[in-house]
Amino acid sequence: MDEAGELIQQRIKKLNALRKDGIDPYPNDFRVTHTSRELHETFDSLSDEEVKSAGEIFRLAGRIIAIRDFGKASFVQIQDRKGRIQAYLRRDIAGDAAFQLFKTCDIGDFIGLEGKVFRTKTRELTLEVQSFRLLVKSLRPLPEKWHGLTDIEARYRQRYLDLIANPRVKEIFLTRIKAIQKMRDFFIHRDFLEVETPMLHPIPGGATAKPFRTHHNALDMELYMRVAPELYLKRLVIGGLERIFEINRCFRNEGISTLHNPEFTMLEFYQSYATYEEMIKMTEELLSSIVKEIHGGLRLTYQGKEIDFTPPWRRLFYKESLLEYGKVDPAVMKEPSRAIELAKSLGLELRRGTSHGKVLDDLFKELVEPHLVQPTFVTHYPTEVSPLSRRNGKDPEVVDRFELFIAGREIANGFSELNDPVDQRERFVQQLKERPDEADAVLNLDEDFLRALEFGMPPTAGEGIGIDRWVMLLTDAPSIRDVIFFPLLRAEK
Repeated sequence: MDEAGELIQQRIKKLNALRKDGIDPYPNDFRVTHTSRELHETFDSLSDEEVKSAGEIFRLAGRIIAIRDFGKASFVQIQDRKGRIQAYLRRDIAGDAAFQLFKTCDIGDFIGLEGKVFRTKTRELTLEVQSFRLLVKSLRPLPEKWHGLTDIEARYRQRYLDLIANPRVKEIFLTRIKAIQKMRDFFIHRDFLEVETPMLHPIPGGATAKPFRTHHNALDMELYMRVAPELYLKRLVIGGLERIFEINRCFRNEGISTLHNPEFTMLEFYQSYATYEEMIKMTEELLSSIVKEIHGGLRLTYQGKEIDFTPPWRRLFYKESLLEYGKVDPAVMKEPSRAIELAKSLGLELRRGTSHGKVLDDLFKELVEPHLVQPTFVTHYPTEVSPLSRRNGKDPEVVDRFELFIAGREIANGFSELNDPVDQRERFVQQLKERPDEADAVLNLDEDFLRALEFGMPPTAGEGIGIDRWVMLLTDAPSIRDVIFFPLLRAEK
């Protein structure tokens, strides 16, 4: 038996001994009155005499993360949902029975403590324990040393241990939660309604991506996990909900990388009687306010690069970006053969029949995106790669669309919505013709959405923001897996 197995067996013996002595190792009748943070906030700024004179009794509970045993007395550090605090147990204060029970505790156990606060000689705020309860006997030992990135897959797979052992990890997820709450507050304050739309779609739509397939037995029908909520949210706009947003999961059956997880979180919002210009201004206001809230200013450092979120952010026409960063010959913009020739010279894989707009988009991803470190709105995308966007009034070859790039990656995508049902049908048909893999294509138009559009959708603008990538920036996380509690991993062998 290995060392870990031996330790588990020792703990099981302790568990059985407790039960034999009539002690419940998993009670549920201890009630907490304070958290570690509340005690620190109350007493850390007080003098030693003021702390000593406080006569209030506090009840705290948490997981043991450290024990220092001195025979007739012990120091123990516990961790609760708000942080950590030290406690001091003496046999003559806590009593023989409680002290002996404590001697059976291990790191990882949950305990309940009741007592007064004082400061040690090293000036550490400490709870002097008057009574003690074992609340949970843990059977597996916590790792003595957590090696962080050297055991990164174990961290992702056993996130519960990662959260216990690494305070930095917990801070990342608290930042994520705070950022999402800030988004909700932002839209609710502007009279938007939060809505929920289906996860299971009879026809995948709203984005060009390979969906996950499933089957509903009772209805005997093929269904797809949604790749985007867009078409259902637009149905609600048609129904009269003029300002709406949704924060929820999307699923794409594609590759995994530091920027891609098959399951991810998206914010999408729509406003009637607005254009993509309003979306740009709203995006600047939303994201810069979150940066200021979390970082105390409008600058942050991501992977060694300082990023300035002070509005207004740079705007750049799509074709101009290829000229500026890609040093592309202007002929590439007009002649499909020249675009294909350049793409092949760069080693880009092109499927037969790829449209000119799609080739330009591949060139953009290769030549432009990595250079867009500071917040930059790229606007006026080719109509061919924007099937749901409104054509530009002056140039029908491009659409009123933008994408926001920060740190060399896409963070947001927004546009004035296409509400012409005839144009929308034509573009859907063309999109189906260009599906690269017919075996995986769903060769059906979303006739219900087109029918809804024929009833009339008001002039509207909408946008999607990838929350996971946004939180990566806020927390200086190098991988999307660092900001998702339980990222998808291969099965354990």
